[in-house]
Amino acid sequence: MTIGQTQAVQGLQKSEAQFNQAASKIAQSPFSSSAPADVADLSTQAIALLQSKNSFEANIQVLKVDNQMSQTLLNVVG
Repeated sequence: MTIGQTQAVQGLQKSEAQFNQAASKIAQSPFSSSAPADVADLSTQAIALLQSKNSFEANIQVLKVDNQMSQTLLNVVG
């Protein structure tokens, strides 16, 4: 595994952990519109979900580019 692949996989794992943590907090929070703090917390967790999604997608792109570079190198050498 290349350094880029290793870092991308670690990034995927961090994204997954962040996603799971935010989803868990959303699932545990009471959905009461009477408490502004709860709404703010839900907003914070929703943003965390979006950030983890974007990070996950970026790391997938890194893996795709790494794969394309490896294929190109093999085609040139091979």
